Amino acid sequence: MKVIEVNNLVKQYKGAKAPSVDDISFIVNKGEFFAFLGPNGAGKTTTISILTTTLSKTSGEIRVAGFDILKEARQVREKVGIIFQQPSLDPQLTAEQNIRFHACLYGMCGYRPTFKLMPASYRNKVLDLAEIVGIQDALFKPIKKLSGGMQRKLEIIRSLIHTPDVLFLDEPTQGLDAVSRRSLWEYINEVRNQYGTTIFLTTHYIDEAENVDKVCLINRGKIAACTSPEKLKQSLLRQELILDAEDRKTLTNELSALGMPFTVNGRVIVPYTESAQEIIARLQTKLTVLRIHEPSLEDAYIEFLNKTGRVAAWAN
Repeated sequence: MKVIEVNNLVKQYKGAKAPSVDDISFIVNKGEFFAFLGPNGAGKTTTISILTTTLSKTSGEIRVAGFDILKEARQVREKVGIIFQQPSLDPQLTAEQNIRFHACLYGMCGYRPTFKLMPASYRNKVLDLAEIVGIQDALFKPIKKLSGGMQRKLEIIRSLIHTPDVLFLDEPTQGLDAVSRRSLWEYINEVRNQYGTTIFLTTHYIDEAENVDKVCLINRGKIAACTSPEKLKQSLLRQELILDAEDRKTLTNELSALGMPFTVNGRVIVPYTESAQEIIARLQTKLTVLRIHEPSLEDAYIEFLNKTGRVAAWAN
């Protein structure tokens, strides 16, 4: 089932020589973990802003959760949750108060002056989500007393309180340390598994997209590829055997005799597409080093940037 449909989307700002988003089309299915990747200025933020109804499109047709983003913007907003790149919490309120105002804004329930006076359905949902992401002890503390990681977790609760069909994550771990990043992703995955939420991710940390269902690469406003991470890696890179021997000359002569291409760069590097085990079984030279290098999504992304003449611009 399609939850996001983008057909021939164009966005050109007034006075700009070229469109920021140039006739792109893609589909995100219900329950998918979808990553939208590209260098700075590629059109990621513009696209996600249009999908969440915070920016108008120049042309094209877009439906989110079954609703047209132009004609049915209110219904779209009711069906999506957003974790913005920049924190958007009110520091003068407690964690729960931030959630409460959000819930009331989305029409889940009428506003009550205290948590205890709120409907049981709201209170139970808040407590359940707080337990999932591990901030139940901080619910009633002022925002300014919470760490950056705790605030990010709170933003997850706030964005999920109305049970959205789609959760948009715009650089969700920016500014977090490595431990907080890992913890946050564990919670997002747990929430996704429990609620079946579709995840739409933009990130500069490419390793965060390693396990997505589909990755879409955008460059200069155009879609360059939209496929699974594995197929993307296979299209851009090959697996490699990293070998060495006390008699490296004998090893390289044997590889040449077997018709196997290789390079020598500190070790003997053999790219391959067949079974690694079959290649190793054919070698007679005694090996002192044997490793298999599986290309990562980040490797494929950098190769993509190199081929398109762009240099990755990492956040921070």
